[in-house]
Amino acid sequence: MSSRKLTVDLHPIFRDGRAIDAALREALDEAEARKLAQVEIICGKGSGALRKRVLRYLERKEVRERYARITKDPGNHGHLLVHFRWRRGQ
Repeated sequence: MSSRKLTVDLHPIFRDGRAIDAALREALDEAEARKLAQVEIICGKGSGALRKRVLRYLERKEVRERYARITKDPGNHGHLLVHFRWRRGQ
């Protein structure tokens, strides 16, 4: 893990909706506390159900306000990147 990016692997908890939400919330909390540039979410390629769940969580209004944008990892379809933009003094 670099000092500018946090990685969250959801494979071990892919069947537990509460654990997924908690892991995502904790990752966003840590990224904000440490002023990280990105959170990399590993949701896997599979059927796409976990990826859709993660995107639904990230698109909630109260969550959406916390980050700048989401992109797909160009090198791996099973990864999502949540980008943060910090202003000086924040």
